[in-house]
Amino acid sequence: VLLGPFGVGKTSLFRRFVDNEFSEDYKVTLGVQIKKKSVPLPDGRELSMVIWDTEGHSDNVQDTRKSYLLGSHSMVYVFDLSRPETYGTIISDMKYLKKEYPKVIFKVLGNKLDLVNKKEVTQQLKDQDIPVDALTSAKTDKNVLDFFNNLAVDLTK
Repeated sequence: VLLGPFGVGKTSLFRRFVDNEFSEDYKVTLGVQIKKKSVPLPDGRELSMVIWDTEGHSDNVQDTRKSYLLGSHSMVYVFDLSRPETYGTIISDMKYLKKEYPKVIFKVLGNKLDLVNKKEVTQQLKDQDIPVDALTSAKTDKNVLDFFNNLAVDLTK
């Protein structure tokens, strides 16, 4: 399940990973979009991933419908590297999610790497003690496939 504030690029990541497409035309996700993609694993097997792209919320992740989250094997919290206000609640949101869904694999992903200076933003995140698993750009396709392939491996452990 892809989670995070409004406008951070969840749908763009979703479309880049599943369909290898990117569009400048922004369309708000209402409810949830669901797509499936098979991912090759290093041992030769394939993992069929069902990805849920949820609507964004401006306040916090607790507004996400529980029906979108129940039964998840992984939750990916996405924030916008170019908008610091989108990572102000990451730590509290992660605490909430880990408490409510203790068996789920959690990842934090900073998107829109193409819009920032990587060195500066990395230092800013470090200074604020924000745990980040990957920095991506759905627009340029930077690190998107690697992130989801690594997630697939983690899901099989």
